[in-house]
Amino acid sequence: MPPFALKVTRFGFAALGRPFPAAAARLAFRLFCLTPSRRPRGDKAQAMEKEGRDRLSKAQKMPFTVGASTVMAYRFNGDGKPGRPRYLVVHGWGSSAAYIAALPAGLADTGAEVVVLDFPGHGLSSGRSLNMRQAVESIVEAERRFGHFDAAIGHSFGGASMMLAAGGVMKAVGAISPSKLVVIGAPSHIHWLFDDFSRMVGLPPRVKAQLIRRAEHVAGASLDDFDTVASAARLGTPLLVVHAEEDKEVAADHARRFEGLGTARLEWANGLGHRRIVSDRGVIATIAAFLTGDDRPGRQISGVERPGGDAAA
Repeated sequence: MPPFALKVTRFGFAALGRPFPAAAARLAFRLFCLTPSRRPRGDKAQAMEKEGRDRLSKAQKMPFTVGASTVMAYRFNGDGKPGRPRYLVVHGWGSSAAYIAALPAGLADTGAEVVVLDFPGHGLSSGRSLNMRQAVESIVEAERRFGHFDAAIGHSFGGASMMLAAGGVMKAVGAISPSKLVVIGAPSHIHWLFDDFSRMVGLPPRVKAQLIRRAEHVAGASLDDFDTVASAARLGTPLLVVHAEEDKEVAADHARRFEGLGTARLEWANGLGHRRIVSDRGVIATIAAFLTGDDRPGRQISGVERPGGDAAA
């Protein structure tokens, strides 16, 4: 948010929040869920968008409806060939299937059928907002639409959403049941997002409390239930956690919370920050090996250097 707009927003919440906390919380929730512009900024982002679209041109576009939203899905190797493993891939906040296209395309090169989604408010899907329930609904509906997935892979916000969908946290929405799970640079709990947002826009404590209650009402679950480590422990499903220690958007402590969980394996992809990690060839090869069983637990992802500053794009 530009500095002037942020100042105006903070002033507005300070003025409205004390006398009208419920109204301020409604506005705050709308702002919290508002998705960023889809237009790539700068030559590098435009080139990455074009490269991603070129990769997605090899997949079938298969939109489906979730509530009031049209969700765009792209399917690689959708010829129905018997014996193909089937994977679902989801992106992070402010991203798209095009941005992470190297990952599903790389997994498709192993012979798997791969479906990758644009969440509502992102890519070619409809809308200008997204909340965790919409993300989970999109993931659950994808399994209804395309059938059972052998594995599900998610980056950042998408990784958290995928874990909540697998854990059946939102009981009214349903769940997915993959045999393996992969999260990349993903948060393991959600409270910090509300803390950071509330500090950024200057929400008074009463407004923040009502914002959280509103989010819980929409989700049909408590924020305390949005704990992907707890979901992983309940599920007992093999889980690969890939993270960079220097990630400045999702702190490495989120990944460290999985240490000691018997079904989880933690791989550090240091030097790749938060964004480049999802398209790195070494990361994709490590994920593919984990999914096919042709891997060696505990090894450093090949070709990834130790931290030397933030490498996130």
